Amino acid sequence: MAPEDTPVAPERRSVTVRRAPKYVPFLIAGGLLGIVVAAVIAYGIPTSDQSYDANAVFGFFLTFCIAGGAIVGAIVALILDRVSVRRSERAVVESVPDSVPDTEDEDRS
Repeated sequence: MAPEDTPVAPERRSVTVRRAPKYVPFLIAGGLLGIVVAAVIAYGIPTSDQSYDANAVFGFFLTFCIAGGAIVGAIVALILDRVSVRRSERAVVESVPDSVPDTEDEDRS
């Protein structure tokens, strides 16, 4: 019997399983929300002083609202990450040896 034919006991490990949020979509959503808030401030609120154009006001508030929205999105993602840590579960995984060995030459052709 060859050494590679001998059965090997599967390796068992304990892992933590949880659903963690992706931060980039939350930052983008917060930035988009900031754009909407800046548009509402610039175009939706009537002003008696007409010394500034609505587009200039929109551009001014856009810089602050995008940054603020991204910060709010990051805070929401962090809160959801903390919740996912609390809801994490422990699982035992077992390695399964391949029944067919991998051949790198066949995959490339």
